[in-house]
Amino acid sequence: MVKAYAITADAVAAERARVNDDLDKVDIARVVRLDTVELPEVGPTDVHLRILAVSAEHNLAHAALADTVNIAELRGGKIFPGNSAVGEVVAVGREVTRFKPGDIALTHCNGEPDRFGYPLKIWAYDQPESIGWYGEEAVVGEWQLIPAPMDCGLNFWEIAALPLRAPTAYHLWRRALGIYRVKVSREHQAELNVLGFGGGVSELFLMLAKHEGHNAFFCSGSPERREALEKLGITPIDQKAFNRFADRGDIKAFNGEAKKLTGGVGMHIVCDMLRGPVFPAGIACSARQGVNVSAGWQLSKAINYDSAGMSVKQLTLDHTHYDTLVGCAAATELYGKVFKPTIHREIYAFEDLPRAIHEMHANTQTGIPIIQVASSLPASVAAIAP
Repeated sequence: MVKAYAITADAVAAERARVNDDLDKVDIARVVRLDTVELPEVGPTDVHLRILAVSAEHNLAHAALADTVNIAELRGGKIFPGNSAVGEVVAVGREVTRFKPGDIALTHCNGEPDRFGYPLKIWAYDQPESIGWYGEEAVVGEWQLIPAPMDCGLNFWEIAALPLRAPTAYHLWRRALGIYRVKVSREHQAELNVLGFGGGVSELFLMLAKHEGHNAFFCSGSPERREALEKLGITPIDQKAFNRFADRGDIKAFNGEAKKLTGGVGMHIVCDMLRGPVFPAGIACSARQGVNVSAGWQLSKAINYDSAGMSVKQLTLDHTHYDTLVGCAAATELYGKVFKPTIHREIYAFEDLPRAIHEMHANTQTGIPIIQVASSLPASVAAIAP
């Protein structure tokens, strides 16, 4: 038995009842609670991990709020979440070939790949019987792990920020650029204007765009995150200057600023959530033949748009989920070379994980939130933990 955080349908119901179903008042820290879980035996192809650090992820907020689906209820009343972690290998099954005790490994969250390698289910969310990594230890299949690139130049907390976000950004960029190139060849438009709204995935998405020679623009309400990306040559835009697109006037003003920054052209590629207040702003500032791509559904499951206007402009919307197993490994090769994430100033203790999730949902953090799970880190990790 090990300590691990859980979300129960009962806890979700109790908190929603407390706030009379006003999701803006839900305290996620009341829903994500420390529990215990019995780990399975290590099978022939399994790896036993001691979890060292995890990153807070937005799907935990979805699970706690039950705002899109009540996933805890659908999973039988309780889930043990956690989609992103760095762990130390404790033991391996007899058929494991890529890891040995003492190795440092990254997790990915692909729970059930389809025949093309893309996930049908996400581990520790909607994959049945899956137990996530917001706990002290875990037993997972070797196929769910990637060797950690400890010599990539990032510090340990930066590495811990990337196992979920890097493959998502890598997948988004490959698809967005590929779709745009179906419509417009490099010969016709070599240099693209690329816009990202908000958080960690968009930051990495823009790092890829900038690395490949394109103009990158980051629209965020966080001055700390804008400053960090500006140092990488990515142009900052203050989202608060446009009242987070509260009305049509704000969207019009933002569109004017975007056109000014791009010589009247607009954004060829936009990365957003395909919903919520940023969606109409992203559509408004899109260039002709533009692509709007998203892996998120943070605010709702439905969107509305002017399909006739988008047809005239020849815009494409693309919904993605998560990358293939091969894509996850490929994204890891870019740690430190391309991906240089912005980390929240506080490294949370394990007992403060619920607060980290709550503060992430409240959008008060200065970067990607990291939680140190292990009370002590192995020497190989401690050497790069600032």
